[in-house]
Amino acid sequence: MREIENGLTIAERLSSCVKDERDPASTTHTQPDMIWARMFAIACGYEDCDDLDVLRFDPAFKLACGRLSETGDDLMSQPTLSRLENAPSWCELGRMGVSMIDLFCDSFPSFPAYIVLDIDDTPDIAHGGQQLALFNAHYDEYVFQPIHIFEATTGKPVLSLLRPGRRPSGKEVARILKHVIRRIRRNWSRVEIMVRGDGHYGTPEVMELLEDQGCGYILGLPGNARLSKIGQPWYEDVAVRWVQRGKGKLRRFFQAAYRAKSWSRERKVVARVEASSKGCYIRFVVTNLPGRAKVLYEKIYCARGRMENMIKDHKLYTKSDRTSCHRWEANQLRLFLHTGAYWLLHQLRQAAPRRSLWRKATFETIRRAFLKIAVRIDELKSRIRIALPSAYPYRPALLSMAGRIQAQGP
Repeated sequence: MREIENGLTIAERLSSCVKDERDPASTTHTQPDMIWARMFAIACGYEDCDDLDVLRFDPAFKLACGRLSETGDDLMSQPTLSRLENAPSWCELGRMGVSMIDLFCDSFPSFPAYIVLDIDDTPDIAHGGQQLALFNAHYDEYVFQPIHIFEATTGKPVLSLLRPGRRPSGKEVARILKHVIRRIRRNWSRVEIMVRGDGHYGTPEVMELLEDQGCGYILGLPGNARLSKIGQPWYEDVAVRWVQRGKGKLRRFFQAAYRAKSWSRERKVVARVEASSKGCYIRFVVTNLPGRAKVLYEKIYCARGRMENMIKDHKLYTKSDRTSCHRWEANQLRLFLHTGAYWLLHQLRQAAPRRSLWRKATFETIRRAFLKIAVRIDELKSRIRIALPSAYPYRPALLSMAGRIQAQGP
């Protein structure tokens, strides 16, 4: 992880955004060193500052932070790290968010032609009377509701933003996406961007922003009486066909032009109608992408489900919901540190050997060996022109085995 951090320079990026007002003559631990130790501890499963009271003497952690394992100075303690978490102002945190977007862009070895941004929010249960913590009736808890943005094809995090525990409005989401897209375009001026989001992101403000920025989008769309009327013929058709079939699921897809009262223009709406033993229902999405309704819904929109798995990984493996400080600034810095730890784990996973490739090569070798044996039996039989009772009966079995390996793989 230290070598990965040397390549990403997350600690240097974050520390450069915060002014260190301590006396240099009395400073033992620099800000990059403290961020290093905090991210390494989070990535290894020690998500609390209190854990550093013991880990500060650990030889491996000292070595990872650039200190000799036996004779080097011990690492920082919990009070020092708590002062670091409460040091940044909201303006400095804004610069940190921009630096995390730059980190995402710099992580690509070459300019990508196309990226897919998945945006979603998640509940983060509050631990007491904390700033921005609100009661959310949907979750029946006092929560924060941070927004996460990931790049879908690579799984890399783009931004994690702490926010109050309520559903984000269209203006708020549009403002966040505006800053993210502009910063990405500052690094990659000609990149094509597509944005995917759930139903409460399909607002007029978001769609108009993405259209003005020249971005593609496919967003969930809450149903209403007019949309239900448009989909009524397909609804009845699917319900009747399922009754005739009597089992399994039956789906149909269609697209239609639609304009709500709050929209400035007509847009394409794609719908999926599904009938099963649980009933028949319709789900809508709105998009400006070309293509057939089935492809747009099943292949493009439904792939957004991977985003929820990435958020679960972010919360499970880095404990990013451990936002237990009182001040929201300290909790936002913690979220950046947990995202930095997620970067380390993500890059470590990418650097791991791919066992599946080795297995695929091994089975391909075995398949070719079976085919060579079968061919060799045919050659021997044709040369000596006699039946080979000891070998030839096995030829069908060898060919069958090779065929199964080729069809099924490892």
